[in-house]
Amino acid sequence: MKSLFVLFLSILVCSKNILAQTIIVKDPTIEQMVKEISPDSLRNYIQTMVNYGTRNTLSTQTETKRGIGAARLYVLSKFKQFAAQSNGRMTAIIDTTTLQADKRRVDTTLLLGNVVATLKGTNAADNRVFIISGHLDNMRTNVMDRLGDAPGANDDASGVAAVMECARIMSKRNFGATIIFMAVSGEEQGLLGSTYMAVKSKKENLNIEAVLNNDIMGSNNSNETNNINNTQVRIFSEGLPFYELDKNAKNIRQFGLENDGKSRQLARYVKEIGERYVDNLEIKLIYRNDRFLRGGDHTPFVENGFTAVRITEMNENYTRQHQNVRVENGIQYGDLIEFIDFEYLRKNTGMNLSTLANLANAPATPEDVKIDVKKLSNNSYLYWTKPKIGTVKGYYLLMRETTNAFWQKKIFTTATEITVPYSKDNYFFALQSVNADGNESLPVVPGVGR
Repeated sequence: MKSLFVLFLSILVCSKNILAQTIIVKDPTIEQMVKEISPDSLRNYIQTMVNYGTRNTLSTQTETKRGIGAARLYVLSKFKQFAAQSNGRMTAIIDTTTLQADKRRVDTTLLLGNVVATLKGTNAADNRVFIISGHLDNMRTNVMDRLGDAPGANDDASGVAAVMECARIMSKRNFGATIIFMAVSGEEQGLLGSTYMAVKSKKENLNIEAVLNNDIMGSNNSNETNNINNTQVRIFSEGLPFYELDKNAKNIRQFGLENDGKSRQLARYVKEIGERYVDNLEIKLIYRNDRFLRGGDHTPFVENGFTAVRITEMNENYTRQHQNVRVENGIQYGDLIEFIDFEYLRKNTGMNLSTLANLANAPATPEDVKIDVKKLSNNSYLYWTKPKIGTVKGYYLLMRETTNAFWQKKIFTTATEITVPYSKDNYFFALQSVNADGNESLPVVPGVGR
């Protein structure tokens, strides 16, 4: 009798666990693209960039086998090679601007060049743009040293390699929205290339919905603490918006939205989609725009009103960043290719690719999203209008408690309004559009409706 009771209890527990499981639905096209990411390709890109000796922004632009000029031409040639398989949808250029000496990190008139490949969306009515970036330049211990060798394998050939691999794979496919692949210069001299691109994009009114900046993302271990980990990666995102904070501060304070800016919503989105498609990878949200004493190429974009995040490895090793190659006290210094974990870089590239693909094929965000506050109620009523771009299967209402970092519930509806038995005082809400393939838009936090 006791054995029967134990058997019944075991079946009951197993049944509850089965019923509690979350079914993850993957877009098979995105799943296939992630499988196509090649560690060998990533290694080849990085090795070629390392072979140029130095990629300092101030280095030679006339030699064919050394310096930033040769490295730019290499990336451009690869982008054009990938463009040949895009049925004319991808184009690639070196976007240049002339900078004068600033007497800090630029000591001469400089022709700055960013390598940019644009994969046009197939929907002519869709003007959304999604950007993935890494920085091509590197540095030795002295940022003004334009002559000495600096491998720059991880900082930031790893990020550029991820951009190139995404371009290789995605150029063969169709996406409704436009994707831009960028290898920028001048990061180490003060975010020069990304600042030029962000200011230019703002002047041209580009509808940039998301920027994924990849910087130092291929090594799995830290100095000092000696942590070794290739299953976690960090995403940095700003909390209070730098851009027009004064205009938005009252609403942010009144409704407790300090943790719900657009860049933070993008970071949550990358975590959900990246972990959906890449096994054995945990994406850690870091609630800072960037690390202490450091800067990244996403910052000029957020400062110009765009949504942008920084992706960086979990455990940085400072014996390899901005260091002349040498052995000192038995420690190997320098950003050498042998310190890259290519399986880790493959996973981090997959996180980028799956996020970009999901965004570029998703419908646009729902419009005029409001939460009704005209009366006291323990229910919450939200309403919205359908997006102008994309075919919508329905919408996800996202919910989380005010103390929770991540969305806890996703409720599907085909209507353009919903009432849920949860108090608006106790929960945060957001809304996503979703199509028949399960591609979700970025979340939209509701405004106040009456």
